[in-house]
Amino acid sequence: MLTAPSQLLLRNSEYIHGKLLLLNHENDLGAVELQAHGDSVTTLALDFNHYLALKAASHPKVTSYFGHQLPQPDLFDTVVIYYPKAKALMGYLLQLAAVYLREGGQVLVIGENKGGIRSFDKQHSAWFELARKRDNARHCLLYTAERNAIPAQIDLEPFFSHYQLTTANGNLTICNMVGVFSEKQLDQGTELLLQHLPPLNGRVLDFGCGAGVISAALLQQNPQLQLECVDINALALLACERTLAANGLTARVYPSDGLAQVEGEFTAIISNPPFHDGLNSTTDIATRFVADSQQRLKSGGLWQIVANRHLPYADAIARYFGEVNIIAETNKYKVYSNHN
Repeated sequence: MLTAPSQLLLRNSEYIHGKLLLLNHENDLGAVELQAHGDSVTTLALDFNHYLALKAASHPKVTSYFGHQLPQPDLFDTVVIYYPKAKALMGYLLQLAAVYLREGGQVLVIGENKGGIRSFDKQHSAWFELARKRDNARHCLLYTAERNAIPAQIDLEPFFSHYQLTTANGNLTICNMVGVFSEKQLDQGTELLLQHLPPLNGRVLDFGCGAGVISAALLQQNPQLQLECVDINALALLACERTLAANGLTARVYPSDGLAQVEGEFTAIISNPPFHDGLNSTTDIATRFVADSQQRLKSGGLWQIVANRHLPYADAIARYFGEVNIIAETNKYKVYSNHN
């Protein structure tokens, strides 16, 4: 089943030719369908789940990557950008498109109206002329734009923000990338969680690590930890690595779809877990996380998270941990803390 943007893209296949690159593609097999309209298709997924789904389809003319940029330089005749949920991320994707386009190549931008693409023709880029609307159907829009300049290289710095976080153990520098949760400042949920972190030891997991705020605080408080940081978002993993490096801290940072790519057991799992899948809020991710966490904790291991009050965690926690233990709460958040 193709998403609506992919369906609209296929309907306008006359704009696709030669080597095709898809940036920030969605969770479908559109790339497999599109290979019939060009010489080859390369994809760069920012979401690890989307990458895994396409990789599993395994087509000889489709090459799939996960990350914030391609692993090696390459040039393409057509670049398609799926409009991102975070509008600020569009500038970075346009820079990638400008770097990867051949001379005379064209960028196509596609997305759902509810995702914000209506404003794209008002977004200015140093690398492209003003966009032209080409099609409007299935509650989606398709634009094309011609490149007018080529970046010398991919420059990440304009898309990073930095702020200082004061903790009981000193100051931390937090580095974050556009489009990653809590980009400019510490969110209230994580702040509440950090206020109630116990001393920890052994192997610890930060699930949904984001920009690495919890990871940095854990290592600052417990330098001996064997810490692992996982996230599904390539830009979050990049930001987490930057935050750790900025504070002289070390952890293993890698992508995981839930806990599927995590191995072994942990003495603790600490998290401000995500509950969004694309544009939709869902508790499925959270419920699976609770179940998988219980399986990954050592006997006596600690599971501690912060969550919005309105999310129905209690049933899943009671089911898999036997009881629901709330150690702190505000009018917006609860900190759950259970031992296996």
